[in-house]
Amino acid sequence: MKQLLLITFGLILLFTMNTMAQEKEPEIFNIIQIEGINVFGKSIDHQTRCVHWHSQLDVIAIKFKCCDKYYPCFSCHEEEADHTHQVWAKAEFDEKAILCGVCGHELSIKEYMDANNTCPRCQAG
Repeated sequence: MKQLLLITFGLILLFTMNTMAQEKEPEIFNIIQIEGINVFGKSIDHQTRCVHWHSQLDVIAIKFKCCDKYYPCFSCHEEEADHTHQVWAKAEFDEKAILCGVCGHELSIKEYMDANNTCPRCQAG
């Protein structure tokens, strides 16, 4: 009887400690895919809107030079990445670093800046 009580108490203690450890885990970031491209961050939909930027027009992701990863916004990168961001130099504006969250088209920084706030492929604003 005493052994059964000790085993039961041990199992309850183990379950409680495991539950408490799970509650302390850091917040998990989402990874969504748009046309096979991973987008990291706190995405709230599959068009790259996130907890920070989520209007009808917030449908792009930005590839960060420092880690070569797409994030919905600067804040998502700052919250997840373990490093500081790097800025693309003007000489690198031909690099594909903008992703349309609607159709998955990758644009160079220059194309994005010249696109008049519209995706050249799907015309999303």
